[in-house]
Amino acid sequence: MRKGLTKLLAVSSAVLAVGAAAAQAQDTAPAGDTTFIFNTLLFLIMGMVVMFMAAGFAMLEAGSVRSKNVAAICLKNITLYAIAGLMVWLVGYNVIYMNVGDHNGWIGTLQPWKADDSDPLGLGYSSGSDWFFQMVFVATAASIVSGTLAERIRVWPFFIFTAVLTALIYPIQASWEWGGGWLDERGFSDFAGSTLVHATGGWAALAGALALGPRTGRYDETGKAVPFYGASTPIATLGAFILWLGWFGFNGGSQLALGSVDDAISVSNIFIHTNAAASAGVVTVVILCTLLLGKISVPMVLNGAIGGLVAITAEPLMPAPVFDSIPLAICIGAVGGVLIFFVTPLLEALRIDDVVGAIPAHLACGMFGTLVVPLSNTDVSFMAQLTGVAANAAFVFPVSLILWFFLRFTIGIRASAEHEEMGLDLAETGAPGLNVHLSGAPAE
Repeated sequence: MRKGLTKLLAVSSAVLAVGAAAAQAQDTAPAGDTTFIFNTLLFLIMGMVVMFMAAGFAMLEAGSVRSKNVAAICLKNITLYAIAGLMVWLVGYNVIYMNVGDHNGWIGTLQPWKADDSDPLGLGYSSGSDWFFQMVFVATAASIVSGTLAERIRVWPFFIFTAVLTALIYPIQASWEWGGGWLDERGFSDFAGSTLVHATGGWAALAGALALGPRTGRYDETGKAVPFYGASTPIATLGAFILWLGWFGFNGGSQLALGSVDDAISVSNIFIHTNAAASAGVVTVVILCTLLLGKISVPMVLNGAIGGLVAITAEPLMPAPVFDSIPLAICIGAVGGVLIFFVTPLLEALRIDDVVGAIPAHLACGMFGTLVVPLSNTDVSFMAQLTGVAANAAFVFPVSLILWFFLRFTIGIRASAEHEEMGLDLAETGAPGLNVHLSGAPAE
């Protein structure tokens, strides 16, 4: 027993010695190294969370389209993410960030990105981790376009547009703010991309919808919208939940730092505001549907969450979560829900066929969220925000429209009437996305 006690004491002493040595090493380690590690870790973890949003978009779209188009949706979403990964490496990242601190005002450098973990810009984190985090943002913008154009866009024209969007269109306008360009110099602020990411995707989607036209049979002879029901409400709901989760990485990671107590508090507050806005968007749509329609539209409720998330993305840090008054984040999210409810039928009336409702959720709510930033951040002016929103629209929409019509009149962008009737699963992939009607007659 005495020998056992001696061994126990010896082991305990060794553990205490190791712990003391580790503590001493931590005390003597340069503070900059610790900050660098935590900031880099923030980007890598949040980047992985944002990457999971690609799965959210895929599931939301797959559940929202008819069953005969599910496989084509899955194909588009995994391929667009891959294209974004290559294009952001090839040219996109350096177009945005190459000349940070010495930006020419309009565009960065047209050259491939090269890893340099020596922190050459003094950013306080690994440049590789920043590249990864920014890449998944670009992929998010491309995902927005996919849902709007579903069920009638051919996959190869879509892939070509995605390559141009992720290599040039998105990076050029993002460089005006995040790359230290002319909008940044004018005081424009877009914390995590209500305009730079979401409105960009929304404008590109709107341009594509105009070039494509509505799905066959979407409107009757009188111009009234004919309802097309999605393949799976549970799958679409799963997609919305995944996007909600991914938004914590989207907004939280945009704090760009986790190397201090203040940074940690900021990230946690961003989470609170992000969740509050999404919740308010959902509840607002549920109430409006009940009062004005008599029935609750599940697709519109799902977009209510996304609309609230998009609206708060321009400034998720500043609204203070207080208990004795209505938090500003909740008000912003609620207005996002209102926009979803009223802009969605407006598009139908204009015969603009948006399969998943991406234009109301990302474009309308993105512009709104950007314009109201001065309510929470008094260092930002309304004119600066209006300038940024207008510049984004003036660049992204016409360039996208020109590209879509160029593709339309060269290689063609729309599936044939026969393929649209058959479903893009069989037409583009040769197999159904859901195991139904294997005899060759896909379900509607």
